[in-house]
Amino acid sequence: QGEGYTLGEVVMSESILGTLSESIEEKKRKLAEKMEKQMLKRLQSSAYPMKELMAFYRCAQMEMETKFRVLDEQFSLTHDRNPIESISSRLKTLDHIYEKAKRKGIPLTVEAIENGIFDIAGVRVVCPFEKDIYMLRSSILSQDDITLVEERDYIKNPKESGYRSLHLILEIPIFLQKEKRMMKVEVQLRTMAMDQWASLEHRLMYKKDLPEDVREEMKKKLLECAALNRRLDEIMQDVKDTTDLYQEED
Repeated sequence: QGEGYTLGEVVMSESILGTLSESIEEKKRKLAEKMEKQMLKRLQSSAYPMKELMAFYRCAQMEMETKFRVLDEQFSLTHDRNPIESISSRLKTLDHIYEKAKRKGIPLTVEAIENGIFDIAGVRVVCPFEKDIYMLRSSILSQDDITLVEERDYIKNPKESGYRSLHLILEIPIFLQKEKRMMKVEVQLRTMAMDQWASLEHRLMYKKDLPEDVREEMKKKLLECAALNRRLDEIMQDVKDTTDLYQEED
């Protein structure tokens, strides 16, 4: 048959190629695992610097919370109501920081993490009405020690899922024993309705192992709830504006 190959030779060739391909993939996997272990070891070796950085973020959180509590107190004196329903905060765990650094291709060094991940410290401010959100945004940004680094308005431009919230990355100074240090804090401002929807959506959908058709159906229903939720905010704001108008006339 000249230079032709027998069926047996073709099958054997494909088998060898398949084995080689699996071997290459296995080597890639082992190399990735090795690199991951090395990165984790590097993070662990800088345990004190990382611990110190996390302490700085906690201080920045406290400073930011205080600023919003002061605004809430002042507003209540002049308007006889509070524009803030609740304030909560959270600090990313080292596991979550590592996962995000890996996803964004950020080296596992303290400096790279601080310069590349802006939401390690987070403060959530929940308001009764949508206008309260933008009033607080304006008030906090008018303070001369606050710098706006990044803004994402998911109220005017909701996410595809229906999620709504105003996200601000703010830089704030903390005053240490011998230095002043600028730290970044993510601030999320929501109405009570937005917060309820986001909390329930997270509980229902986060890391749930669902069939694709069921997941798509749930997404559709949550999107319908988000639309109703938005309408609720609009109606409540309208009622608030109307009552304010009559109070001004009195």
